[in-house]
Amino acid sequence: MTTQALPTELVIFDCDGVLVDSEPLSFDCLVAALHEQGWPLSREEAMGRFLGTSVDFVRDSLAAELGHPPPDDFIEGLQQRTLAAFVERLQPTPGSLAMLADLRLPRCVASSSRPERIRLSLQVTGLLDYFDPHLYSAAQVRRGKPAPDLFLHAARCMGVAPGACLVVEDSLSGIRAARAAGMAVVGFTGGGHLHHDTAAPAMLEAGALAVLSALAQLPRVLPGD
Repeated sequence: MTTQALPTELVIFDCDGVLVDSEPLSFDCLVAALHEQGWPLSREEAMGRFLGTSVDFVRDSLAAELGHPPPDDFIEGLQQRTLAAFVERLQPTPGSLAMLADLRLPRCVASSSRPERIRLSLQVTGLLDYFDPHLYSAAQVRRGKPAPDLFLHAARCMGVAPGACLVVEDSLSGIRAARAAGMAVVGFTGGGHLHHDTAAPAMLEAGALAVLSALAQLPRVLPGD
């Protein structure tokens, strides 16, 4: 689907790795949980497979790897482990507070995480008031990223045409989802889990208009501003 050249009316932010520097923490929790189930992935391998995907995708991938479903409480246990780590150590991505304080456009969050994790992440990092109640989760749609469903759902709830949205994403699946939704998208490499020089080329190839290494750069790439 081709991105329409409309003035930007809405900025849609991914949460993990964009607004909050959560990916190193969450992937340490994920790797520990996978090891307990007998899948000894490294953090780098897990990121390559699961960055930007939902916990349901992780569960299904684990079942395919093991040849049988994981325990019924696998997702709940992983969620609780991750939320506990967030309460203790999660920080906002550098520059996120200042960027949001200066941003004059409507904004929302569209994340592959579950609703309770999105809310907690923003709450403990002091970002919730910039978005609440406009928090959208892959749990609310049939297909997660890289399908366009979540971003289209967010735009519809916000009353904005897809072509008037700009998405900020740190994952290739998220960039592809935004492009499939007919939205402009910029990549972001300022989280603690990415190196700009290695991540940026793949993001541009996936369809990002630009790749930002700091959130302070966002105003420079707002189409129609």
